[in-house]
Formats: sequence, structure tokens, C-alpha cells
Amino acid sequence: MAKEIRVAFGEALVKYGKQNPNIVVLDADVSGSTKSALFAKAYPDRFFNVGIAEANMVAMAAGLSAEGKIPFANTFAVFLSSIGLLAARTFGSYAGMNIKLCGAYAGLSDAYDGPTHHALEDIAITRALPNFQVLVASDERVTDWMVKHAVENDGPMYLRLSREAMPTLYNESTVFEAGKGHVVREGSDVTIIACGIMVSEALKAAESLACTGVQARVVDMYSIKPIDRALILESAKLTGCIVTAEEHNIIGGLGSAVAEVLTSGGAKVPQVFVGVRDTHAECGPYPKLLAKYCIDHAAILRAAQDAIAMKVI
Repeated sequence: MAKEIRVAFGEALVKYGKQNPNIVVLDADVSGSTKSALFAKAYPDRFFNVGIAEANMVAMAAGLSAEGKIPFANTFAVFLSSIGLLAARTFGSYAGMNIKLCGAYAGLSDAYDGPTHHALEDIAITRALPNFQVLVASDERVTDWMVKHAVENDGPMYLRLSREAMPTLYNESTVFEAGKGHVVREGSDVTIIACGIMVSEALKAAESLACTGVQARVVDMYSIKPIDRALILESAKLTGCIVTAEEHNIIGGLGSAVAEVLTSGGAKVPQVFVGVRDTHAECGPYPKLLAKYCIDHAAILRAAQDAIAMKVI
């Protein structure tokens, strides 16, 4: 059954917080939304509500990391990657401090709060920060792994999280690794590389394509930085065309990261970008926003057909 990513994240904080007393959690007064409140309830002496002060929160996280703690700093992705950016750049990127930035309600998932609360540029911003890892949750088990990975590995990280429930893609024995992606469906006609909720949308598109005789390979690129260069180039060679699908601006996000690999790797294949077309989005029901801004399964299906039509036979 699908679980809200924010709930899976909060439960993971509690789970690993029980195992490691050095984990501390900070929130910018939205713990009920980010679900860091679950950690606050379990370990109130290791939880800090800093108020609506995102820049201070990231700086406080850096101070805590200097004392040997493993700080998870939480707020909506749009505020973490904007107001919190200077501290993230100075203390995380430049100084290499062990801070974990957890961007909740990413993409359009804060649907009704509109453009001030949508995060459509956070991947572009954080992946441009030297030394940062950028990881994107696509189901509850990836979310759990992201928290575990952040605890066990030193260095600054950005964990991109959603408000929404996402269908379960993996079982408990699935192994995840930074710098790797997962092939969640095999196919030989086109590769769809997606992240976040777009992985599930890509699988829906692949099912529809299969009804027309088109077999789509679907890749969950949950690790945006470092990225799985070998898997991208292998997929390009196997299928001859690429679609990238992301709940993010088409500028600077997953699509751009994949394009960098394809061009530098000499892969002469067409790529079609599915993402928000360099605009802000309106308020409204989440599924309707995904459809309006052409980032749902129907848009991915059309993109796959376009990519196949551009293949060099």
C-alpha cells in the first residue's frame, strides 16, 4: 500500500534515532507537516524547533555537527534551498560539514499553497553545490534508505522528499547505493529515466506503451548526485533514445544531469525532457497540476513516442 513519503521519513528518523543517540533533528516550525514531529515525540531532548528561521537552522545544524552530532534539518524544500542556501553553501559545501538537509513538500506536492511553496528549482540549486549529495525519494523504502545512508556516511546531503503517498516499488531486500539507479522495468525501445513520483508515473506510461507493442525501460534515478553514469550510457546504447521525467523545472534538474552524461559520454541519442517548462505553477488539486504542467503519465507516454520517432535507425 502506498505510504506518504513524509510519514515514511518521520518513521525512519525515529527508527534510526533509536539506534544512534548522536542523531538530532531541527525543524523550522513545520514539524507537523514534515513529520519530524514523530522524532520530537520520541526524543524531545534531541529535537529543536528553531522557528521560522531557516538560515539560522542550517547554521545551527553545522554547529551541532562540529560537536559530533548528526543533524537533520527540516523544512519545506523551497525555503531550505533558498533561505537556507547561504548557510548550506558555507558550512556544508565549502566547509564540508556533516549536515543533512531534508526538503519536504518538494515539487508541486504542496499543491494548494501555490507558487510560493512549490519547489521546482531545488535539485538544480543543490546539485550545483560542491561536495553535496542529492537524493530523491520515490517510495517508502528508498526514503528509509536515504535516512540510513545519511546517518552512516559523513558529508553534506540534500534529501528531496514529498508530501504525497507513492506506490511501493521495492521490497525490503532491495539494495540501494549512492551513485546508482535502479531499473524497475526492462524494455528495449525507449528508456525513461525518472525520479520521485515520476517513477510511478513512468511505470503507468510504460504499461500503456506496452499495449501498443512498445517496450519501455524505466529507471529510478534516486541518486541525482552522484549519478549513475554507467547505467545512463548503457540505457542509451540499449534503447537508442532517452526520456527524462521529473517534478522540477526542465532547467538544471535530472534532465540536465542526464544530458551532461550523454553528451560527455558520446552517446548520440535523442533525449526528450518531461518537466515543468520554466514556469511557476498555480494552486489546485495535485493530480490536476501534474496534468496541467505536463508531468503526468500521459505526458511521459507522449514524450516516449516523440523520442522513438527521433531515433536514428
